[in-house]
Amino acid sequence: MNIMVVGGGGREHTIIKKLKKSKDAGKIYALPGNGGIAADAESVNIAATDIAGIVDFAKNNAIDFAVVAPDDPLVLGAVDALEEVGIPAFGPKKNAAIIEGSKIFSKNLMKKYGIPTAAYEVFEDMEKALAYLETAPIPTVIKADGLALGKGVVIAMTREEAVDAVHSMMEDKMFGESGSRIVIEEFLEGPEVSVLSFTDGKIVVPMVSSMDHKRALDGDKGLNTGGMGTIAPNPVYTADIAERCMKEIFLPTINAMNAEGRTFRGCLYFGLMVTKDGPKVIEYNCRFGDPETQVVLPLLESDLLDIMIKTSKGELSADDVKFSSGAAACVVVASAGYPQHYEKGYEITLPEDLPDTEIYVAGAKLEGGKLVNSGGRVLGVSSTAATLEEALKKAYAGAEKVKFENAFYRRDIGAKAMKILMEGKN
Repeated sequence: MNIMVVGGGGREHTIIKKLKKSKDAGKIYALPGNGGIAADAESVNIAATDIAGIVDFAKNNAIDFAVVAPDDPLVLGAVDALEEVGIPAFGPKKNAAIIEGSKIFSKNLMKKYGIPTAAYEVFEDMEKALAYLETAPIPTVIKADGLALGKGVVIAMTREEAVDAVHSMMEDKMFGESGSRIVIEEFLEGPEVSVLSFTDGKIVVPMVSSMDHKRALDGDKGLNTGGMGTIAPNPVYTADIAERCMKEIFLPTINAMNAEGRTFRGCLYFGLMVTKDGPKVIEYNCRFGDPETQVVLPLLESDLLDIMIKTSKGELSADDVKFSSGAAACVVVASAGYPQHYEKGYEITLPEDLPDTEIYVAGAKLEGGKLVNSGGRVLGVSSTAATLEEALKKAYAGAEKVKFENAFYRRDIGAKAMKILMEGKN
């Protein structure tokens, strides 16, 4: 089968490497891909948001199956456009991708169908939002309604920070039109868990749980980033919590979307917080998380292409999806200064023959046959092992061998998870 993967980051590189192992995989194209992906798929210079260009390429290159990975093209209707010309695709249609495309939609959906989440208020008028903040409980959380590259959320620890966030979103248009409407919601406390799931609109098959590390610096210090590393499984996510999530969150969400005439087929990401009152939804994503994918898919033992095809057809079975009982760790190697200003164009040297380890390239391009950094998060070093401790050792051994000017990475990925695991043994 000729396969087209839309996107060009570490998540897409992970998906492509997994698809290559499928018995039915033939030629794989990446739109637009990146310098690292070019070693595993043919990169095509078509932007992920160029829906017309994507459809034309698929028609002209005998694409048998498409995987639309990022949020933007999903929210823009890429899957609808491909299916209209007879090309099957993995990912939700536009009317279902709204679950991530609009925070207000998802919060209202949860409220309507009794799915546990933080209490919230919606504002379209800045003065009303500011007036509400005068007496709102602090800390509080301010969210832009629309897509904002994963950065449209501010956790305000003081009233001043909350006011600044509202001004930035609604007045200064920090996130463009995505911040024209905002959600101000209750600050929840507890450990966070990411659960990606395959769903064909009828059943939900959760993948291995994971734990992201968002802050740039060790000890969860520094600015929020797209993610500096991940581990799987997340030790917070016990069998009891998983059972509650399926009953109170996962199935009710799919049923709610069906009831609204917005059947969701694809990867539905549940961003959860385990509070003293039980698990609650922080956010939904309509696609694979990044960099959660870099630890979840390496543990998948089943054929990813087969799962994706069955999901898109509405024919998924829980028996189609099998995961290893081991663990995985991903250490993101970034450019110094990320997530703010960083230098580009430095040549990258990658280690070879790392045991049970893959390198997933995100922010790099080819220049004169050489791989150079072109983004803040340059690559992820992901390792699998029987235990998390072993997986972390392998991932860090690999990260140490990645060389480029001004490279940096957190030294404490997985430390919190290891502490929880050790406490559980005592």
